[in-house]
Amino acid sequence: MPQRAPGEPAIRRINRFRRQSGGQPMPTAGRPHLTQYVTNGHPARQPEGTPVTDALRFSHGNAGNMAMLFYPTPTSSEISELAEAWTLHPLLREDLMNARQRPKLERYGNVLFLVARSARYIDEAEEVDFAEFHVLVRPGAVAVLCQDLRWIDGTEGSDFVEGQASTLDRRERTLLADENLLKLGPEAVLYRLLDAIVDGYSPVLQGLAIDKEQIERQVFSGDAAVAERIYRLSQEVVDMQQTVSSLTEVLDSLRAGFAKYNIPDELQSYLGDVSDHLTRAHSRSSDLRESLSQILNVNATLVAQRQNEDMKKISGWAAILFAPTLIGAIYGMNFDVMPELHWAFGYPMAVGLMVAFAVLLYAIFKRRKWM
Repeated sequence: MPQRAPGEPAIRRINRFRRQSGGQPMPTAGRPHLTQYVTNGHPARQPEGTPVTDALRFSHGNAGNMAMLFYPTPTSSEISELAEAWTLHPLLREDLMNARQRPKLERYGNVLFLVARSARYIDEAEEVDFAEFHVLVRPGAVAVLCQDLRWIDGTEGSDFVEGQASTLDRRERTLLADENLLKLGPEAVLYRLLDAIVDGYSPVLQGLAIDKEQIERQVFSGDAAVAERIYRLSQEVVDMQQTVSSLTEVLDSLRAGFAKYNIPDELQSYLGDVSDHLTRAHSRSSDLRESLSQILNVNATLVAQRQNEDMKKISGWAAILFAPTLIGAIYGMNFDVMPELHWAFGYPMAVGLMVAFAVLLYAIFKRRKWM
């Protein structure tokens, strides 16, 4: 990841409003969904736009069959087709249509619904960019919807390559690479997706840590713009921490259902490894948040110290200028009867006193390091 020199201004894309208040609207047209048929762990792509009902029939045809539906750019019509074919609950259908949800896990009959958010770090903007994924799992079938129209690495959904029916896109291989794992059913695809998402948190946290180190150097260099940079990076860390914490709750819910839904031991071990990585991500995000809070306190202390030093200098110069001003004011009152007023050496004496007081005060303040 490229590093910037301390003090380099942050260039931010204004997309926080998009992330927090509605995001991209559901497209009315997009790339057709991709369908993968998996037989005993061996995937084979079907033609684009294969009807959902055909995929569902395939999944019911044999105990070793599994159908995966992948939606790079889900549209309202595709979601409606999926909801009708799978007989989805109205609330679940509404969630799929509206998106913009925190990571969560819900069950509607024999359908498991999971929401997860991937993250990638845009170093030039010092911004964490999130992408939301909805996953539906039912016996023999799984559907993955990219609700932000892009993959975990930020690739736009419309950029998925077209190929022959037997060719797997590199992003699909993220979910379908392990044939031994695929033999364990649709939950394997879900766990692979969670693993890829959690693995993506590590470079994000690394990028945030690099910027935190740069901020530390910037703080001690006295850059006045560092406070704003700290606040902005702190907000990104908070968003990241909330995403990680929410996904931790999702994994806890999955583990709680191991016994009830007879999840194979191999998948349980796989999810345990994902959970360990997520725990480390949560710990790192918490440490970053605490570090930035401490840096902000240190910066406030340094700013107060610099202001105190400035006030000392201002006060010292004010005192130095006050002595000659006082002498000049006294001898400027123009009374007829005043000592030394008509004395030939009165003016040199007054000027000498002004200079002597100024030099004396300067020496005192210099000794006390006020100047």
